[in-house]
Amino acid sequence: MLEKDPVLAGSTADDNSDTTAHTAGATAMTPPDGEVAVLAAVQDRIVNPTTVKIARGMSHFGEHSAGWSALALVGAAVDKRRRKDWVGAAAGIVGAHAASIAVKRVVRRPRPAHPSVRVGVGTPSRLSFPSSHATSTTAAAVLYSGLVGRNVVPAIVPPMLASRLVLGVHYPTDVLAGAALGGVVGGFVRRKLNRNRSSR
Repeated sequence: MLEKDPVLAGSTADDNSDTTAHTAGATAMTPPDGEVAVLAAVQDRIVNPTTVKIARGMSHFGEHSAGWSALALVGAAVDKRRRKDWVGAAAGIVGAHAASIAVKRVVRRPRPAHPSVRVGVGTPSRLSFPSSHATSTTAAAVLYSGLVGRNVVPAIVPPMLASRLVLGVHYPTDVLAGAALGGVVGGFVRRKLNRNRSSR
């Protein structure tokens, strides 16, 4: 079973009062710096009820790469001539997500936890680097671009990366690294699919 972060998963302030007070006391006097300061500045500029609502929707859609994989399977059902390509794309998206989880377990970077950062959604783990949402989304965008004949990366990837910052669950380098990893995996699978298609 996936572990939910207690504070993020909806526990009350009373349930966490001792822990919250201890954490606040330890960090309240420490001004944000580095990536925490960047993340807090981004949130100050773009966080509002509308962006949070949109970001939460994107978070649920991209969780475990489920939404992107489902779209590929819909493509397989509709585009019967290229069914194998769409199924291959779905496998590539899931593979990219799995790669991000493997890296997370090696790096083990904790998610942002500073009073200046507002967390807007629960997460399945406390590991932050790289962003799995960024990884699977970028892989999906690269693979879909090859299948639809149009570059959809600019329309899909930046909003997902921004959404992770809006929700305060990733540092900027988490989403950039996730996008890079997704681009590598997606590009590799796309080339493989193109080679298979040309050999048919």
